[in-house]
Amino acid sequence: MNKFSLFLLLLSTAFGTAQSHESYFETIRNNEAQLTAFFSQMPKGGDLHHHYSGSVYAEPLIAYAIKNNFYLNLETLEVQPQRGTDGIWESFEMIQKNGALPLYQQKIIEKWSIKDFNGISHPSDKQFFESFGKFEATIKGTFEQGLLELKNRAIKEQVSYIETQLSTIPCDMNTEDLTSYNEELRSLVAKKDEKAVFKALDQLFATFNKREATKYATNFNTNFVAKMHNDLKIDDAQFTMRYQNFVLRFMEPLDLFKNLVIAFISADSSPLIDGVNIVSPEDGATAMKDYELHMLLYKYCHTKFPKVKYSMHAGELTLGLVQPEELTWHINSAVYTAGANRIGHGVDLAYEKNNYDLLRYMAKNKIAIEINLTSNEFILKVKENRHPFSLYKEFGVPIVISTDDAGILRTNLTEQYVLLAKRYPQVSYKDIKEYVYNSIRFSFIEESKVKDQLLDDLDRRFKKFEAQFK
Repeated sequence: MNKFSLFLLLLSTAFGTAQSHESYFETIRNNEAQLTAFFSQMPKGGDLHHHYSGSVYAEPLIAYAIKNNFYLNLETLEVQPQRGTDGIWESFEMIQKNGALPLYQQKIIEKWSIKDFNGISHPSDKQFFESFGKFEATIKGTFEQGLLELKNRAIKEQVSYIETQLSTIPCDMNTEDLTSYNEELRSLVAKKDEKAVFKALDQLFATFNKREATKYATNFNTNFVAKMHNDLKIDDAQFTMRYQNFVLRFMEPLDLFKNLVIAFISADSSPLIDGVNIVSPEDGATAMKDYELHMLLYKYCHTKFPKVKYSMHAGELTLGLVQPEELTWHINSAVYTAGANRIGHGVDLAYEKNNYDLLRYMAKNKIAIEINLTSNEFILKVKENRHPFSLYKEFGVPIVISTDDAGILRTNLTEQYVLLAKRYPQVSYKDIKEYVYNSIRFSFIEESKVKDQLLDDLDRRFKKFEAQFK
């Protein structure tokens, strides 16, 4: 038997004679190893719900801290370039000298991610969200290294596009004379006086512009994002990246609105910054108290910058995390009030008021849902038929599959498709392929030529991938 005949025999054994990629997929959907092999090779388009700081794995961040002799809080496992004032801090040089470095490296990974998490010692949502602050000091010095890590990993995983939430925009604008707006805005929202809210925001918007809000956006776009993106040659024939600005839910209304205006100015003036988002735990005290106000802030900014698109973390909640009545309106408000172009997570959908009408509206208006299976399982303990994925699918809402924070969650996009195939037998190969194409079609890429090139590239990649099964 010659080599070619042997090759054909092996193919027929693996896939069956003249077996299509669709039929082969159905035969392996309950076997995790076979699904992993299948999806590892399948082109996966883009990752649209992606936090930069949570997507870099812990190991290179720890290496940076060691190389630069950072200080480690031996109790909390937070790192800083200088010794902290509370707790027991030790330099990595001294830790290494004492022979304790391997032990602490393992401890740090377990604290900065979900590796070996036992589900008992600490609430899972706290484990996840608290990790960011522990390694934050390393992020500032590793942007270039981190972006290249993400790019190279994406290429190896057949991911051609990432839309990452990179950073908040630095701003030292003095607004101490404006703090009375915090309670004024809250009071107007409580009275449901949207017209008065917008009038107050007009005053603030004019003040921010007088205080050179555009300067902060331009500096961020030019001297940070564009310089780094171009110097590193991030975009090439294999891979493309774009960036979202974001604001933090736990901030006071004045500061959040200031940052939001600058984020919108930034996104409006640079094709590399293709959207705006809002992050931090949705169940936090300030996030819950000001949620309706936040939606109005987005609605206002949309009137000033109608071309800027935005995705919103909304409905990243579940029964028991907040009071039941709080599960009934967050996605509604993000869709109807804020006018979000995409929704991130959307986990509390089944509890939302008039959820069937909401689903029909999202489907009709092509408001995509970003599904993050590993994230929702770890943080919210929501998975399988408790997850609203099937509802979104049933009503025809555009679906994209994403990772959220692959570094902290120790996952990748391949695993998200494996979980999807295993948990939802109603999902066909055709559906999965549609979700992959959705990840480019519903991206916020501003340059139509770039989006068309990515879609053409997907056509070529799928043709090559599917040819293996003929």
